[in-house]
Amino acid sequence: MDVDGFRRIALVGASPNPDKYGNVILRDLLGKGFEVLPVNPKYDEIEGLRCYRSVRELPKDVDVIVFVVPPHVGLQVVKEAAKAGFKRLWFQPGAESGEIARFLDENGVEYSFWKCIMVETSG
Repeated sequence: MDVDGFRRIALVGASPNPDKYGNVILRDLLGKGFEVLPVNPKYDEIEGLRCYRSVRELPKDVDVIVFVVPPHVGLQVVKEAAKAGFKRLWFQPGAESGEIARFLDENGVEYSFWKCIMVETSG
């Protein structure tokens, strides 16, 4: 998946805790000039940004949805994202699973496994 066209990135598993990858990735992408839309049902705001409770609430012009949650959590969100019409998903290492891959393949959703969004957007 080519990251060059990414501008607006949703982050499932965003966190206000600076020790969690959901926060490290958020701050990294913001620092690189991306518009980041945090997704986590537990929070109203993270790093001064509105936090979306679900991918169903996201604007439709998101370029990619990045997952930084365990696969058992991500599978349900993947199904919601596909149903909402999102066609490009990125899974941080550890967020992927065979079950997720099968679902995405069956539903024609483009995805990336085993690559770190922070590394791939480093230029």
